[in-house]
Amino acid sequence: MFGCQNLRVPVAVRLAFLTGAMLAIGACAHPNGLNDINDPNEARYRAVHEINVSVDRAVLRPSAKAYGTVVPDPVAKSVRNFSFNFSEPRNVINATLQGRFDRAVVSSVRFVLNTTIGIGGLFDFATFAGLEGTSTDFGETLYVWGVGEGAYVELPLVGPSTARHTVGRIADLVTNPLSYILPVPESYIGTASSLMWALDTRDKFAVTVDDILDNSADSYAQSRLLYLQSRRFTLGGQPAEEDVTDPFEELGLE
Repeated sequence: MFGCQNLRVPVAVRLAFLTGAMLAIGACAHPNGLNDINDPNEARYRAVHEINVSVDRAVLRPSAKAYGTVVPDPVAKSVRNFSFNFSEPRNVINATLQGRFDRAVVSSVRFVLNTTIGIGGLFDFATFAGLEGTSTDFGETLYVWGVGEGAYVELPLVGPSTARHTVGRIADLVTNPLSYILPVPESYIGTASSLMWALDTRDKFAVTVDDILDNSADSYAQSRLLYLQSRRFTLGGQPAEEDVTDPFEELGLE
């Protein structure tokens, strides 16, 4: 049983990569600029967008406002710290797959320090000690490996994404080692803290988000453009490698 659990993570990563590669072959192309749009399913995703906006108005917006009103800032900060610490193993895995071993080491040390001295990550002792956290994901890993971003996607309840980033989101969900190591219900703590962090973020950026959804002439086009510009800018600050080696061969998983 223990051996099978250990094998689940690399197998899931490999499946996610293969899925991303198939998406890349079928529809992915690298954008020429921050403003390029590849949205062949716009009509379908506009319908999804309308549902997302309705859910935001009916559920997320009032819930986020209530969260921001009821939860004190120090508690909200501890939740953010805990959620980020829970994602550090994911950062370690992706930084390693990207060949950014210095980042992987920093994330590993941060996880150890914050889990122990930081009481499970409630306090960000690592940053206090001079080790700044850097978040990454499998979507960025695919980018580094040379996989194109693909078509624009609007995910139900999640919002803007791309074909590549969507594959990355799925991979990240199934490859965090803590989800396999921790027993139920402890393994759900990370998800709960992420949801609380989402409410906190929605509340802090309420004015901007509300302006986009309620006051823009075309909220779908506006949110799509802002997401693509932000994501491309973030990845563009770390150019993809020209000579990409097969990470599965490097890991001995061929």
